[in-house]
Amino acid sequence: MTSMGTQSAKIPDPLEEAETIGLEETMVPVVTASILGTMVGWYDVYLSNFFSLTVFPVVFFPKLDPVAGVVASLSANFVGFAARPLGGVLFGWFGDRVGRRSTLVATLLLMGTVTVLMGVLPGYGTLGIAAPLLLGVLRFLQGVGVGGEWGGAVLLTLEYGDARRRGFWASWPQTGVPIALALAALVVLLFEYLYPGDAFLSIGWRMPFIFGAMLVVIGLYIRLRITETPAFVRIKAENEESRSPLLDAFRYGWREILFSTLIRSGEQAPFYLFTTFVLSYGTMSLHIDATWLYASLTLAAGISFFTMPTFSAISDRVGRKRWYQLGCVAMGICIFPYFFMLNTGIPILIVLSIVLSLCICHAWLYGLQGAFISEQFPIRFRYTGASFGYQLASVTAGGPAPIVATYLLKNHSGLTPGVPAYVPVALYIVGMCVISFVAVFPLKEYAGKPAAGDTEMV
Repeated sequence: MTSMGTQSAKIPDPLEEAETIGLEETMVPVVTASILGTMVGWYDVYLSNFFSLTVFPVVFFPKLDPVAGVVASLSANFVGFAARPLGGVLFGWFGDRVGRRSTLVATLLLMGTVTVLMGVLPGYGTLGIAAPLLLGVLRFLQGVGVGGEWGGAVLLTLEYGDARRRGFWASWPQTGVPIALALAALVVLLFEYLYPGDAFLSIGWRMPFIFGAMLVVIGLYIRLRITETPAFVRIKAENEESRSPLLDAFRYGWREILFSTLIRSGEQAPFYLFTTFVLSYGTMSLHIDATWLYASLTLAAGISFFTMPTFSAISDRVGRKRWYQLGCVAMGICIFPYFFMLNTGIPILIVLSIVLSLCICHAWLYGLQGAFISEQFPIRFRYTGASFGYQLASVTAGGPAPIVATYLLKNHSGLTPGVPAYVPVALYIVGMCVISFVAVFPLKEYAGKPAAGDTEMV
């Protein structure tokens, strides 16, 4: 007699296993192409973010006092954030009309060109007022490229992968961000060592940007070998692509665009505190050696490469909405211990605060966004809708965060005896997490189901 345990056991299906193995073999070059492109764009972003607090105030805003120079530099940096939604709309149109793959080649070329130009841009001492103006122009173009890059990179993996593991596959382009963070931090440390002191301010800071050209060549080589996604090929063959992706996105998906922007508040604002604001706060207010901060960011980024897909894979099983809201709660809770450990000045606690904030709290939220946002939009205008909703958060939450934090720290420091100066900044982050938590409710749950506009599980 056959036991109940034997009867209930699932018999492996050789055909299903073969299909799974075939899919995973296909996904390797797709995932690699998406990660490399994301890494190139964000490598440039992180270099700009790092130098906005250390190098750019001296090179491009030398006539201002140190604090005003930092604020002016961050404001120029914000231009790049403001340009991202424009990039999402511009390249989203091409992505939904022409195709994901060719659009991704264009964004990579744009970001690579800007990266090299940043490295050769003369400073204020050579060009005068034209130098910071040109810096703003390059940051704008950089933002346009980054704004168009994300949607295509995510859709490349999402539309090639199977729907049951949509969260897992769509998280891999997100891992290009921590890889870029780690690479940028390591390259900065390398050239600070090779060009010590004033030499770094004169020529050393330029070398990391020029080094980025090599990454562009590698990324282009791989991206040009990838074919168009099956989902877009299908709607193209059936002549069902949108004639006006932006108009359709606003007509049929304005709610999804709005709430996609809002759910990113509790991830974007903390992230730019963890990676940008911490450099000025740590070195200027806490007098922490910048080497410790860069090393901690590198370690945290390396761990995030593994935690992002892990958290996203969990969302495939428990549901995107519930898991994302739990991540918002975790972020809101961790912000006070983060600042407390940072303020101790103890090296091991500094490392721990940066590592835990990035590889757990941020990775929890960020990894999910690739699938959570993209699956809210149908294929016809998915590139445009997802990109615009995603990139708007750069204007509402990401870009302003270091500026707001710097203002709060400067104007509220010491006003209440016994209350640490970082408390207003921490409360600001908690407020952003509350916004994200509430904004999740109106969005639909697609984990384990066909995405919006899809008719069948892949």
